[in-house]
Amino acid sequence: SWRALAGARPPAEATSAFLGVDPARHRWLACLPLAHVGGLSVLTGAWHTGTPVEVHDRFDAAAVDAAARAGCTHVSLVATALARIDVGAWERIVLGGSAPPVDRPANCVATYGLTETGSGVVYDGVPLPGVEVRIDSADGGGGGDGEILLRGPMVAVRYRDGTPVVDDAGWLRTGDLGRLDGGVLTVHGRRGDMIITGGENVHPDPVEARLRAHPAVLDAAVVGRPDPEWGQRVVAVVELAEGAPAPSLDELRAWIREALPPWAAPKELEVHAGLPRTPLGKVRRAELR
Repeated sequence: SWRALAGARPPAEATSAFLGVDPARHRWLACLPLAHVGGLSVLTGAWHTGTPVEVHDRFDAAAVDAAARAGCTHVSLVATALARIDVGAWERIVLGGSAPPVDRPANCVATYGLTETGSGVVYDGVPLPGVEVRIDSADGGGGGDGEILLRGPMVAVRYRDGTPVVDDAGWLRTGDLGRLDGGVLTVHGRRGDMIITGGENVHPDPVEARLRAHPAVLDAAVVGRPDPEWGQRVVAVVELAEGAPAPSLDELRAWIREALPPWAAPKELEVHAGLPRTPLGKVRRAELR
């Protein structure tokens, strides 16, 4: 059955095998909130494999750098933390929570998963053994794009109130949009975050990742706001790197068009001192719309 797929391994074991974790040589740092799966899965993985782990009560860049100097080798972070730490001090950084940066360092692994999967189940676009991924292309404009569905023995069956998590065939509808090419998954972002401007679909995550690659931008959020001409207009809300002058809208539009379709370029720019975030570090886009 789908709950006992051939080649399946416990998520903690499969993740550790993919990352090459050796309990005799490696040490995890858990610095994301343990109430979220991104933090908790570090503890469960360390416990399952007998790997030492250091636990912090929150993310603090100086404390993360100090942990690396003290012998921690592996850490789970969100992408926006990369600009705040010494990336090269880590053997492996696991990134979740949003689209990875365009210029992701070689020691960073992008992971995709949900609370309902217990941890990341897709690493650098490749599902872990026993994990199945398919795309519902009826939801997302066709052409191979659509809602991501996941199935595997680690996916929860129901919530505590009895509400089913999966359908009768075991598939979890994630609410995320993505694409499969040759078995490799690209995640576009939340279905509800997609912007439709002038009849074109704009996924915020790739635009945000491109904005973060600009030397003046520390972090960015991209949202859609009502527009009488375009239906929605693409709005970029950016947090500047320390000491950097604010770029102009035209400069950022040109920067986006170098890597993405022209309709993804923002029509409005706002500069904020800081972006609203969840305890896990994800930007609260809804507060910026």
